Amino acid sequence: MIDSDLQKNLPLILVVGNPKTLRVDLREAIDKEGYRIAEALTGEQGLNACQQLQPELVLLDTTMPDIDGFSCCAKLQALLGDHCPPILMIIDLGDQASVELAFEVGAADYVTRPIHWAVLRQRVPRLIQANWAMQELRQQVERENLLKEQLKRAEQKLESLTSVDTLTGIANRRCFDEYLHREWKRAARERKPLSLILSDIDFFKAYNNTYGTQAGDECLKQIARTIRQVVRRPADLVARYSGEEFAVLLPNTPARGGVQVAEAMRSQVKALAIANSGSQVSHLVTISLGVASAIPSSESSIDRLIDEAKEALDQAKIGLRDRVVFHMGNLSVNSTDLNPSTPLIWEGNVAEFYETS
Repeated sequence: MIDSDLQKNLPLILVVGNPKTLRVDLREAIDKEGYRIAEALTGEQGLNACQQLQPELVLLDTTMPDIDGFSCCAKLQALLGDHCPPILMIIDLGDQASVELAFEVGAADYVTRPIHWAVLRQRVPRLIQANWAMQELRQQVERENLLKEQLKRAEQKLESLTSVDTLTGIANRRCFDEYLHREWKRAARERKPLSLILSDIDFFKAYNNTYGTQAGDECLKQIARTIRQVVRRPADLVARYSGEEFAVLLPNTPARGGVQVAEAMRSQVKALAIANSGSQVSHLVTISLGVASAIPSSESSIDRLIDEAKEALDQAKIGLRDRVVFHMGNLSVNSTDLNPSTPLIWEGNVAEFYETS
């Protein structure tokens, strides 16, 4: 007698149909071969039993009192999909039309009535083993897909780590450089203006010396959030350029738009009202900003755009600070001095300017 625990691990064959289909000696022969047997008298019972018992093989009669075996086979395939066990149809000898229909509805194989064990014993283990192999293959594919998904998430996380400044949560210098090169090429193709803002926190070293580096880190994070709130267009990029420097890239934005954004950044940072007793220009934390703009062409370059923004920033940091300076050619102009009627500074119509709201 087989131990009950071992019995549970034996392959299960679900027989669906007329109990006379399987003679007593045939059931005994199947049992001796090391299989368990479950029986369902009707198609509906077979559908329920197959879902509950999850057999390794279904032996399905074509003739049943409620639904025929072909309809039952099709419903099993629809219900269980890839998890449907192989179905071995029982068909009348010489009924070629039923053989063809059985394969059309998804049967794995067939045997003819009356059933001979010599035939069945060859087909049952082959179908069960093929089903096991297919299940193992599907599990392997699922494992590989899971690993691919995990790898994809890991790569995305790594990419995020390599493109995001860990302290402030905005883009880092590497991301900025890559984005600037892409947008420069795009602007050159489309003949669109590109504006760059470089900003520096005024007397930040004094701030750190007075309040400590932890407070300095919190100050950087607040300023980064504030700049992000000012610069809201999806195509614009806010990045931490260096220690206390921030860069903002504004695609499809002429000079006036760049200055407007820079001025909004300056005023909003000052509105944070972060105390800085070490500042020589204000009792609050302030920033100085330099703006440069260009329409990429053979006569311009990325390095020149950056240099002009740096020169404008240097001018902003001389003396007064807490201001915006725009650079064009050899000219640096304070934002407060800009006049829309000045042809050298303003280009295009108001509708083309960057809008902050």
